[in-house]
Amino acid sequence: MPEVRHHLRAHDYEVRLCASELMTNVIDHLGEGTPVSVRVYVTDSDRTRVEVTDPDPRALPVLMHATLTDECGRGLTLVGALALRWGVEQGAGGKTVWCELATEAAP
Repeated sequence: MPEVRHHLRAHDYEVRLCASELMTNVIDHLGEGTPVSVRVYVTDSDRTRVEVTDPDPRALPVLMHATLTDECGRGLTLVGALALRWGVEQGAGGKTVWCELATEAAP
């Protein structure tokens, strides 16, 4: 993950945080070393889109409602609070979890 964070350093904090949370979900649920691809771009509707793709189409993210004492379970809640919208696209060879944020200032 450090190399991905290095490549994202030109983006604003919300983009980096959302990408980090989505990548952490892959590590937590599929294991460290699971291959992922991360893509950040501006959409036709002028939103910044963050996509994290992994090879498991079955391990779908679930929005949890963590209590004050829970040590995990807040990642997608955080993404949902920062993003205008988020979702999952499934394919035969994997899935892409994405979120869209208001377009950032040019890096």
